[in-house]
Amino acid sequence: MITTGNLAIPLLLMLLACYMELFALQRWRGIVIVWRDTVFNLNSGHVILWVCRGFEVIGYAWVLQHVSVHWVSQLPLVAQWLFGFLAWDFCFYWMHRLHHKFSFLWSIHGIHHEGEHFNLSLGIRNSWYSSLSNFPFIVGLAVLGLPVEIFVVVSSMHYTVQFYNHNGWVKRSGFLERLMVTPAYHRVHHGMNAVYVDKNFGGTFQFWDFLFGTHQYELPNEPIRYGVTQPTPSNNPFWVNTLPFLKGLGIGHSLQIGRIEDKFPSGWMARAGFVLFLVVVFYVWIEPAWLLDWMDVSRYWARWVFVALITAGTIAVGAATDGRRWGMWLWLLIMAALVWFLITVIGSNGFENGRYIGVVFALSLLLFIHALECLYLLLSLNLRKGER
Repeated sequence: MITTGNLAIPLLLMLLACYMELFALQRWRGIVIVWRDTVFNLNSGHVILWVCRGFEVIGYAWVLQHVSVHWVSQLPLVAQWLFGFLAWDFCFYWMHRLHHKFSFLWSIHGIHHEGEHFNLSLGIRNSWYSSLSNFPFIVGLAVLGLPVEIFVVVSSMHYTVQFYNHNGWVKRSGFLERLMVTPAYHRVHHGMNAVYVDKNFGGTFQFWDFLFGTHQYELPNEPIRYGVTQPTPSNNPFWVNTLPFLKGLGIGHSLQIGRIEDKFPSGWMARAGFVLFLVVVFYVWIEPAWLLDWMDVSRYWARWVFVALITAGTIAVGAATDGRRWGMWLWLLIMAALVWFLITVIGSNGFENGRYIGVVFALSLLLFIHALECLYLLLSLNLRKGER
């Protein structure tokens, strides 16, 4: 049976792959890792993106049940899978292309393009709202009758390919360069050079770009420059996800936000991003338990308290990587709240008969150790400030 909890292991493997690749790029390619950028990549969408992905699947299932003409579901099973795999990629192409064309949609997708370093963590960098803006482009599959199980699996397969295509280690992929979207092919899409802008929208297959006139290979005399011309001057997910809409309403231009001097070491940033993402993986793992008895009011509210704590954690860590000391203090408080929540709610015998106690203990211990590191850094900063 396919459940959201099944995706916890792939998410954990994605996190480990990101850190392993960064280690390899630094160790054997001599690339300097900008951890501030990397941690934002990991934290940008995070648990809110996951919740919105749930709404996307729920909406898809509703349309399938109430509006569908059920043409696809009448096909042989193999044909259903083949149709789903190709049709989803076709829908992604147009979703992707139109997110570059219309300013409202670019306010959502542009977050992904603000990353200035091409590595696997960039494949995780997304807006809180990207699953919601994706829905109008895939809902047609539900109308046609593609079963929700196939939709979830096929979309997950394509997202895995897209994650891989953001790696900075693989240079060329042999014969695949003429058919599939590869890291070399997708790097062009992230270029801010004029010749590369609005090219290579394909997710898994290149032929959509050839068919619709948006194909472009990397030119030997035109090195790729990553990023956008006017990036949001912050690593705080709240501002990066919200400021484009505020500016669209004409009220965000006067806000004083931005990065200040680095107060915390890059190693701390790396560990903070890792620990916080592990909490998200744990949430995804136990999410089916929240849904087993959705009429239980206490369990319902407990779930949203957990989501709120993780979201606040992303904002706190983002503020700290911006150099704001209050972000570190807030992160300390949130870690204390998370440990209390994990032990008293998730780790109690009343929650799934205590089946998560072992993992709760390990995660709580990790949060406690990381909190001690944060406290040490804050006290050290205060001492140095006092000496001056």
